[in-house]
Amino acid sequence: MTDLPHPTRDEIRIEAVLHALADPVRLQLVRALAEVPDDAEGMACGAVDLPISKSTRTHHIRTLREAGVVRVRPKGTIRFTTLRRDDLDALYPGMLDGILAAKH
Repeated sequence: MTDLPHPTRDEIRIEAVLHALADPVRLQLVRALAEVPDDAEGMACGAVDLPISKSTRTHHIRTLREAGVVRVRPKGTIRFTTLRRDDLDALYPGMLDGILAAKH
């Protein structure tokens, strides 16, 4: 498995981030990722129980990755996903905390 393209911190745009976070399924994924301990490898793509197909899950994770919200790292046959909290907090202080704190 090859490395997947991710935007650099300077390439992350607020419009793309907000678009990615506007979808309820993607927001649910981000909320789950926010609970993963900092010292963990991340979360395997299928770890969050969602009522969607594997291909739809892949689409949502790709949308989050391309927006710069998450980082996806292949390891063997598993792809681990982590929230790019440091990048998002540096670029848009308080935004992620506000979105995660919102009632759902």
